[in-house]
Order: sequence, then structure tokens, then C-alpha cells
Amino acid sequence: MIQHDSHFIDGHWQISHGIDRLEVVNAASEEVMATIPVGDARDANAAVSAARTAFEAWSATPPAERAGYLKRAAEALQLRQTEIATLISQEVGMPFAYSNVVQAGLPVQSFVSIAEMALSYPFEEEVYNSLVVREPIGVVVAITPWNYPLHQIVAKVAPALTAGCTVVLKPSEVAPLNAYVLAEVFAEIGLPPGVFNLVTGTGASVGETLVAHPDVDMVSLTGSTVAGRRIGAVAAQTIKRIALELGGKSPLIVLDDADLVEAVTAGLNGCFLNSGQTCIALTRMIVPRSRLAEVEAIVKAGTESLIVGDPFDPSTVLGPLVSATQRDRVVEYIEKGVAEGARLLTGGPTAPEGLGRGFYVRPTVFSDVTPDMTIVREEIFGPVLVLQAYDGEDEAVRLANDTIFGLNAAVYSESQDRAVAVARRIRAGQVQINDGAFNIHAPFGGYGQSGNGREFGKWGIDEFLETKSMQLP
Repeated sequence: MIQHDSHFIDGHWQISHGIDRLEVVNAASEEVMATIPVGDARDANAAVSAARTAFEAWSATPPAERAGYLKRAAEALQLRQTEIATLISQEVGMPFAYSNVVQAGLPVQSFVSIAEMALSYPFEEEVYNSLVVREPIGVVVAITPWNYPLHQIVAKVAPALTAGCTVVLKPSEVAPLNAYVLAEVFAEIGLPPGVFNLVTGTGASVGETLVAHPDVDMVSLTGSTVAGRRIGAVAAQTIKRIALELGGKSPLIVLDDADLVEAVTAGLNGCFLNSGQTCIALTRMIVPRSRLAEVEAIVKAGTESLIVGDPFDPSTVLGPLVSATQRDRVVEYIEKGVAEGARLLTGGPTAPEGLGRGFYVRPTVFSDVTPDMTIVREEIFGPVLVLQAYDGEDEAVRLANDTIFGLNAAVYSESQDRAVAVARRIRAGQVQINDGAFNIHAPFGGYGQSGNGREFGKWGIDEFLETKSMQLP
């Protein structure tokens, strides 16, 4: 049992003013694995005050020096990689083999990538008779999710610190333990007090105070579209900048010349990674109507071969969902799909055989869906895939764009040029072409109700900067 009773504020651990505690539950065993404090407005205000006080000195620190702290943080996190992967597999349910690479490995790579970018970033340039300078926006509040917790924290904290901002982090209360490790790392490497602050709690207890605080200059959220609307409304009262990475309902278009086995297999991986608890999950597979039966056979065989089980069993491909609440939500969507007339190809609302304990859901696929069905339109955030059939390329693109979201998409074709041409027509911030891998050096963010702003690479640093023009004689 891990017990935390403090927040990391102004360079040291401070006992929470809030008297309540939250339990962190192991997703596979349903046992309480830790408790954390529920901060209150006093904790939030103290963290913002520390960040505001630290801002002047930190913003004047040379970019190369700031990059040095990021590189040392990367080295310290790498030394604790197994510990971090284990914690997140317990918190979230991702199989350990994947956690070790994604949940623990990507944050290290992101720190290094942003640190290297800082050394060449154009903080100043001359434009005719003007000196244009890019300056840190100020105090940043980062509010992060539970599905890729440390990865999403670093995606905000690394570029914000590189830009010269100071940060107050409120991690998800569902998977917060990895954030404590990061705070310990920052203390270990001697990051100046107040540059990074950690306050745990709920949106009601801490989040609202942070977002509304007049000394906060920017809020960066990764979360649900509902949370994004609320943060946008609260932040608007003080005209803060906001960056939002929200939901998705991402399509995979399989063109008629694609290798079906290769495309469908990739699509299943893109849908079911982290048991579907991925904002860019490819949850809508759009396939030629003339080959629907072939696709269904490949999908059914592939899905039913996936091993669901203990995250620490090396054979496991899908672990549990993060919580009972999330499991029940996903089961309700599966039941609604059946009720609305979709054909259940495989899976279903009952728990996988032999897994009565833990927040497990069977990987589920529907066919014969219509565009108005709930399972086609809403983000489920679980291992649920829908197959949509099309006649002709134009209809495939129309189906792909028939969504309020626009975070991610994918196109499979024998011809890369044809796939790129189709990808250009899709309204999404990221499109995977065939087996193109996720790239932490490229911009990441969404169109429509998937949010605004971009993370990673130089675009991630851009988000945390103001632009000043000085007119020279």
C-alpha cells in the first residue's frame, strides 16, 4: 500500500490542507493499491503562488540551461523505467510489456526530443525592421488524463518548461502515482523551487480553482470533450489561453486495393491498444462493401485470438479497463449497440471467461451499423470496433468525415500516393498512412471537437509562447 499525504509545492512536499483521501485501485485485482490527498483551494492557490514567484527567474534562464534540466529528468526517469511501467500497468491495466515501451519509454523520449529542440528553437528573429521575440506565456496549469498518464504529463510539462513557463500539474486522480515519481525526479535533479508543482485532487476540489485563478496564464488539458467545454467556459472569464486535446472517433479507411489481412490486422491493433483506452484509437473501420464478408472473417478471427488477462502475464494482449466506472460505461455502449440493431460480430457485454475479478471487457466488434447509431457517433473509450461499408472512394471519405471529432485517422492502400491523396481529404489532425508509426517529433492535435492547439516538436513549444514585435529604427 502506497500512501501519499502531500503535494509538491515550491520545491518540497507540503501536507495537504484537504482532509479527504482518494483510493487508487489496481485495475486487475480491484484492490486498493494507494491513497492520495484530495487537495483544496488553499493547496491550489499555494501552488499557483509558488509558480508565479518562480516565473521571473525561470523565464530568464537560458534555453540551453532549461534543456539541461529536461535531459537530466529523462536520465532519472529511465533509471526508474521498470518501476514506472509497473505502477501504470497496475493503475491503468495496460499489459506490462506495452507499458514498459509506451507508458514509461515515450516520456523519456519526449523529454530528450523537446530538450534538443530547445537548442535550435527560434526564440528571436528579425523581420524587416522588427525584432520578433517569443516569450513564455507565464504560469501554466496542466490537467492530464489517466490513459497514458506520464506520457501526457510530459507532453505538456516538457515544452512548457522549455518555453520558460512554470507549471502547476493536476494529474488524473485515477492514475496519479506516476506523477509523484516525476515530482521526485524534479526534486532529485535540483529543478528550482516553484518551477514545477503537483497538486492532486478532483476537478471540483482543485481543478476549478486552478482554471479560474487570475494568476494562471494558460490551461492545457487532455481529457474528454465535456471537460474541455467546462474548462473553456471557466478560462474565458479571465481570457486565458487554452490548449485542448479531447476526444476522438477515428476512422480507418481500407481502400479497395489494400492487402486486407495487413490492413485489418493493423486496424485491430490500432483499435484495441490499451484495451481501446486511447484517444486516437481507430474505432471505425471503413471497408469496401464488396469485400465486407472477407473483412468480417479476418476481424472475427483476429479479435477472438486476442488474449485478455492479467497485465503481468507475458501472453496478455488486452488488460482490464481502468476502473469499474469505465467498464460499466463501455458495457452500456455494447448493450446499446445491440439494442439499436447493430449486428454483434464477436464479443459482447459479458465479462471474459474466467475473469470475474478485475475491470475486464471482451473485445467487441459490430457490423451492419448505420451512421446515426450511438456506437458509431460517440467515443466509447473501450475495446469496441464498428465496421462501416462503402461504395466508392468518395463515400469512404464522407463516412470518415461524418463525425464531430477530428483527432486521428488512417488510410491503407497498395499505393502510398493514393493513400496520401485520400488522407488530404480527411478532416483530422493526424493521419496514418499504411504502417506509418506515431511520431513524437511531429505535431499532434485535433480538428473540430477534438480540441485546439498542438503538442510535440516545435509546435508543442509554440503553444506556450507569446509573440512580441519590437520595431527598430
